Amino acid sequence: MTTVVPTSEEDPALSIVRFTAEMSWADAGQEVAEPQVNRLCIETQECVIEGRWLDLASLMLTSADLIFSKASEKDLECIFTIICNLVKKPESLDQNRFVYMKALNLAINGKVTEHILPSFKKIDSFLQEWNLGVKDQRELFLKISNILKETKGYAKESFKFLMKYLETFSGEDSYSMNEAKEEALRTIIAFVKAPDMFQCGLLDMPGCSPIEKDAKYALAYQLLKIFLTGRLDDYLNFQEANSELLKTYGLIHEDCVEKMRLLTLVDLGMMGTGQIPYSMIKDTLKIG
Repeated sequence: MTTVVPTSEEDPALSIVRFTAEMSWADAGQEVAEPQVNRLCIETQECVIEGRWLDLASLMLTSADLIFSKASEKDLECIFTIICNLVKKPESLDQNRFVYMKALNLAINGKVTEHILPSFKKIDSFLQEWNLGVKDQRELFLKISNILKETKGYAKESFKFLMKYLETFSGEDSYSMNEAKEEALRTIIAFVKAPDMFQCGLLDMPGCSPIEKDAKYALAYQLLKIFLTGRLDDYLNFQEANSELLKTYGLIHEDCVEKMRLLTLVDLGMMGTGQIPYSMIKDTLKIG
């Protein structure tokens, strides 16, 4: 199988378009394929000469979409890398929202998301440039969170974008909360699971708080309350009554106990009574 390898003799973008065009038209026969390949290559050259980087990136992304089932992971990685370099051109910054979202989808479908991870650090500046509406912001935040969730070592970053997603909901659009309930649940579970996260603003967040009154999610909200305002005893009582539910959430009881001990110890230290008797610590933390 032919592999795309850009060289110094041909513009990388042209190499990509030629490669994808030849692959997508391969089954049509040479008489049909050759004119189509030439047409796309000419269009690519015109975009390069005229500096129409948005059009060029869109052309490359459309071509790449057509060959996912045929191209190797190495080919897709090469295609995506060149597209990423292309959309960094200053001329395209004011118009690259569409290109970025398409590139994001390409990275997901091509399983080469590692190449787009650095761009997530610039999302705030991108949002200022793009002036996205609320629905588009939600789509972007959720998509990024899902990518990070599947990337080892990025659990905190995934949680951060889930929080950004939930922050887009307000009391005025509570009717749309149905689409956020599962993500609110996912965010709660992510917080409870994280061994090094002890505070968050979920309790009063409009994107999360309505689930308190939803029978399907109320227990998850109660669990969140325990981890933010309760003590170990509260968790143990909850676990005794809802052990199967916690298992469905993928929560490990021993890990939850360890985290609640830390939170309870902090709470004891904030009592303002000076020294805390060891007997109180031992009893409260269920040690020994």
